[in-house]
Amino acid sequence: MLFLHYSALFISLSTSAILPLQSHFQLQQYPLPNQDQDQDNQHTMSTTSTKPTIYFGYGSNLWLHQMSIRCPEAKYLGIARLSNYTWIINDRGYANVVQLPSASSTPQSPSSKAEEEDYASKVYGLVYSLSPADESRLDKNEGVPIAYTKERLPCAFWSAGEPSDPVSPHSKIDVTGPADETLDMLVYIDRERVEPDEPRKEYVYRMNRGIEDAVSVGVPEGYVDAVMRKYIPGEREEERDGEMAEFARGQARQFKDESGVFR
Repeated sequence: MLFLHYSALFISLSTSAILPLQSHFQLQQYPLPNQDQDQDNQHTMSTTSTKPTIYFGYGSNLWLHQMSIRCPEAKYLGIARLSNYTWIINDRGYANVVQLPSASSTPQSPSSKAEEEDYASKVYGLVYSLSPADESRLDKNEGVPIAYTKERLPCAFWSAGEPSDPVSPHSKIDVTGPADETLDMLVYIDRERVEPDEPRKEYVYRMNRGIEDAVSVGVPEGYVDAVMRKYIPGEREEERDGEMAEFARGQARQFKDESGVFR
């Protein structure tokens, strides 16, 4: 009888010691899924509550593949035209848009095709929607606010239809007709370095990829020939490979400013 009494006492004490450990273990485990769920909800709320930014890309971000790497959440929306600006390569060796003086008040002949052919006073680009995360990534690549600053400028916009991934095939847009609408778009612009200069060698490779994509979706070839080819020479087939091409592809993935303006 004495043995049974001590056995029952031992079992009772053992059980009372184990139960608090089990309770403690459960309390440590249950909050973890709840915390993760709260974080997911907060992320969803912060993403859905912020409107995407409409971005006008006129330089190497004409290259759809580069945009898909730099801004993985971006959607291609169509083509836009920025008026009263001209496209150049500045002394950093990269693309820039420079505002022109006010347009001349001298009337043009009604039969003149100047409006169609005078590409020097217009900049064509591709339009993307950017999530807040993508815009932050792009700010870093563009060297904001040192190499470029961010402005909202009105652009004539031709829609491609449904938004799509940059790497997906796209139908060609006819930009000879009236634009669908005019929208204020994010434009990265350098108002300090506005003198024309020569492009960096690796940038020529990336710009040629961008020109190919831009023309394929509807940017006028006349604009490319009249404006961009002043700075960006065409390339031979053998120039698509080699060390410089590989370096350029690396710049598309993770850009490093060769001009030294920013790090």
